[in-house]
Amino acid sequence: MGRRPTIHDVAAEAGVSVSTVSKAVNGRYGIAADTVQRVLDVVERLGYESSLVASSMRSFRTGVIGVLVADFEPFSAEILKGVAQALHSTRYDLLAYSGSRQADSTGWERRSLSRLSGTLIDGAIMVTPTVVSASVDVPIVAIDPHTGRADLPTVESDSYHGSLDAMEYLLGLGHRRIGFLAGRPDLRSAAARDAGYRKSLRDAGIDIDPALVRNGMYLLETARDEARVMLSNPRRPSAVFCANDMSAIALMEVAGELGIRVPDDLSVVGFDDVPEAARVSPGLTTVRQPMRRLGALAAEYVTGLLAGEQPPSLHVQLPTKLVVRGSTAPPPVS
Repeated sequence: MGRRPTIHDVAAEAGVSVSTVSKAVNGRYGIAADTVQRVLDVVERLGYESSLVASSMRSFRTGVIGVLVADFEPFSAEILKGVAQALHSTRYDLLAYSGSRQADSTGWERRSLSRLSGTLIDGAIMVTPTVVSASVDVPIVAIDPHTGRADLPTVESDSYHGSLDAMEYLLGLGHRRIGFLAGRPDLRSAAARDAGYRKSLRDAGIDIDPALVRNGMYLLETARDEARVMLSNPRRPSAVFCANDMSAIALMEVAGELGIRVPDDLSVVGFDDVPEAARVSPGLTTVRQPMRRLGALAAEYVTGLLAGEQPPSLHVQLPTKLVVRGSTAPPPVS
């Protein structure tokens, strides 16, 4: 047989139905012992056990950790690199899975987990999940969940204090009219960055101008549109803090189109420190969150759970760091 054998080949060779094959190799009740043995003999003879599904049926383990992301964008790409690095020294492989069109709806992770668990993956890491509860029998770790800490292991960055650091830096440069290009309001980390922005202005005795707060939603085109509105304001800001780097880069592009020079006319600060932040010109000043470490720690947690170990802490928050590059300067002299 030149092609990879399928469950239908096994069923035909063993003289049983596909559902019987599934039940036999999954160890489910209701199948006669001699039938189970006959099916497993065929599985072995045809080489069906070489597939991921068959391996899980025979041993109840696939050796695969699934990482569920809403989209393959720079943030999730860095998370995946961290997971891959952590799994390199283990016996586990990595399966990256996106919910595609489902990812815009609440609970898409639950539906995806029900497809993957028990057949393709031994454990799961969910990146910025909208929900963290799921009726599955595999260990789950969440990175930066929408709703914050849950009753399963979670890892996240300290978005609030990272935001305070960004604002303290801009205020220290002398900026007083500071805009904010916000992220998704349903994401707890984005709300924490918003809270840091507002607290910093209040503590500095500066009124918050609603015209300078726009919501980019972490979407490039939306960020561009909102940046254009903000920068077209007759009393435009002298600096803008953006809730993520890609929004900041979009804002810098719009500034260039409007003839606004960065940093001479406008200072820009992002959040994340994705690789693109260092590649743009001028380089983007940003708050670095340890994205690869988030992925690696989540991988360590989920593999530990599979080994019967409990994580040292149910919830971990990693510190951020301000990285100063060329996109910031003191405000222009009026």
